[in-house]
Amino acid sequence: MFNIQYSIIKVIPWVFLLFLCLSPFSCGIIKTTYKITKETVTTTYKVTKVVVKATIGTGKVIYKIGEYTFHVVMAPLSWPLTREEIDSIDDLPPKEAIKQNRVKMAPYVVMGKRYVPMSLAKALKYREKGIASWYGFETYRQKGGRMTANGEAFHPDGLNAAHKYLPLPTYVRVTNLENGRSIILRVNDRGPFIEGRIIDLSAGAAKRLGFFKKGTARVLVETIQTAGS
Repeated sequence: MFNIQYSIIKVIPWVFLLFLCLSPFSCGIIKTTYKITKETVTTTYKVTKVVVKATIGTGKVIYKIGEYTFHVVMAPLSWPLTREEIDSIDDLPPKEAIKQNRVKMAPYVVMGKRYVPMSLAKALKYREKGIASWYGFETYRQKGGRMTANGEAFHPDGLNAAHKYLPLPTYVRVTNLENGRSIILRVNDRGPFIEGRIIDLSAGAAKRLGFFKKGTARVLVETIQTAGS
């Protein structure tokens, strides 16, 4: 009796799987819009875009990705860069390169060291664990505003970040591996240029991920795929 029951228990899972694949719903129920890779599962996020008037620059563009809202305003060229240590972008003075819209994947020089951003194809597969920090506290005490490396107005409380090699802009999901919190950010600046750190977040992003007071955290950074509305 025991042997018969044991055999039935062993067979049932296989019968169930066979039923699923032969049923009207078929195995197609397993198909999804997710892109499966060796280490991670990602989905394509829908992006909605709204253009509105702004008090600075040439206007404001509001992007919505899932539950996150990004306010993008181009900064006046008179504003200083958040990274004043950038010597050149695409072999041009930084603001001239920004004016000519030549910064997305352009090589740039910081304190004599040349950085070459990754291609769009490589950026789509980017996934890295490392130390994150946050920057921009000094902007709270300054008059006017600061400009990111791709010409956007820097928002200390916004959902933005700086990366040395990702194209500008790129959207990434950052997960704090120390507490499990996760958010989507817009990479629109260059940095951090401190050894051992892979990404710099705005103060607002660091607060949402729970490491503002601590200053740094171990994170997972991975690009997300987006599709326009």
